[in-house]
Amino acid sequence: RIAKIEVERAGSVRRSKLNYLRDRKGKQAIAVKEKSQK
Repeated sequence: RIAKIEVERAGSVRRSKLNYLRDRKGKQAIAVKEKSQK
């Protein structure tokens, strides 16, 4: 049961990190996508 809680906590942290990185890189990635499409 403790292991399950630890896994859930690690999963939420990883997810929040991904969202944070996506927010920071998202704007740059969108700009790159627009450039590559032209």
